[in-house]
Amino acid sequence: MLQDKVIVVVGATGGIGRAVVERLHPLGAKLVLAARRPEPLQALAGIGDLAIPTDITDPAQVHHLMNEAVSAFGRIDVLVNAAGVGILKPWDKLTPADLATQLAVNLQGNFYTLQAAAQVMKTQRAGHICNVIGILGKHTMPMAAAYCASKFGAVGLSKVLADELRRYSIKVTLFYFGGVDTPFWDEIPLKVDRTKMLRPETAAQAILYALQSEPAAVPMEINIQPESHLFF
Repeated sequence: MLQDKVIVVVGATGGIGRAVVERLHPLGAKLVLAARRPEPLQALAGIGDLAIPTDITDPAQVHHLMNEAVSAFGRIDVLVNAAGVGILKPWDKLTPADLATQLAVNLQGNFYTLQAAAQVMKTQRAGHICNVIGILGKHTMPMAAAYCASKFGAVGLSKVLADELRRYSIKVTLFYFGGVDTPFWDEIPLKVDRTKMLRPETAAQAILYALQSEPAAVPMEINIQPESHLFF
């Protein structure tokens, strides 16, 4: 079902993004990989058809990414947006720079990426946008004020885009994964038991499930959390 589909994976070098790429490659998809840092991105070049360093906070770079995908393959069938950044601090320790960074990547960058991909998909009158939000786009947690603000905002813009894009046969699926054991946690100053978190492969499999659903089905939201830490 995904053979020869043109799939742009943003945040391809992160835990979830990389797991998605590794699962899509054997299925014969045409993979366009994007991430901010070029070095880890080049390490994935062997399992992608294009690898394009992209800072999603810069709309010009985002449009360049989508234009390169269209130039190479003529279309974009799927966007998997797995890029994000997290800074967890008590409310009174957050700095203006902390807030600006998370809003720039998780909200503004998210919008630029979805908008640019949707502009291509609109002309095709077909496409599927998979937006990896995380559970803190639906629930709150102490020390995550700025992070939740950026992710709640990303949910709002995604749902509005889903309403507006439906007329062009573009699907939008939001993924609310709980704690996933990825490099995200390497810089987080919290004591967490990463052995009880979800594996990136579990998240990737959920994304593949959405992409492989029957054409008439629209998997709007997928919520997967570790048994040890559930939000209801």
